[in-house]
Amino acid sequence: MTSRQNQILWAVRASLVLAILVTISFPSWEQFEGKGMLFRAPFYLLPLIVVPGIWRLRGRPDPYPWAVDALVVAPFLMDTLGNVFGFYNNFDVTDDVLHFVNWILLIAGVTIALLRTGISRLTAWTTAYGIGGLAIIWWEFAEFLVQKAGTAGLGLTYSDTIGDLMLSSTGGAVGAALVVWRSSDGSHARG
Repeated sequence: MTSRQNQILWAVRASLVLAILVTISFPSWEQFEGKGMLFRAPFYLLPLIVVPGIWRLRGRPDPYPWAVDALVVAPFLMDTLGNVFGFYNNFDVTDDVLHFVNWILLIAGVTIALLRTGISRLTAWTTAYGIGGLAIIWWEFAEFLVQKAGTAGLGLTYSDTIGDLMLSSTGGAVGAALVVWRSSDGSHARG
């Protein structure tokens, strides 16, 4: 991993930790009311250990998958920053934009990781797309549980959930396609 790659990775990781600290330190801020930020915090920090953990379990193959790591963490950072800066409260389109963009990032990371195993590009795309589809189903179920637990600020509706499912799954298809297209010279992603 180059020095620049290391800086990018640690900037993304440190920014997520800082953003989470803001949400739990100032729960009374208007943009956090009813959003279950304290409940979300431990789950949003989990991506910080996913890629390093899998990398270690796989015997620490070179090079370290810094791009995978950064892409898996980035959606949680963007969602948290959307709340920190009040975008969700002030711009109705924020949820839709982030569902699409965050799944591009997340599934791009998954696709790079899959390509590192040596599977074909088509298999990587279909597997990553499927993982993205499952991820948004479970994400929406988790939001439903958070709302049922008494968090009132999520504003979940049937229409919102269906829209989120379509935007995220489409974003995942795009993210996987971008990585596969980028690796179309026959080489496998190394990030």
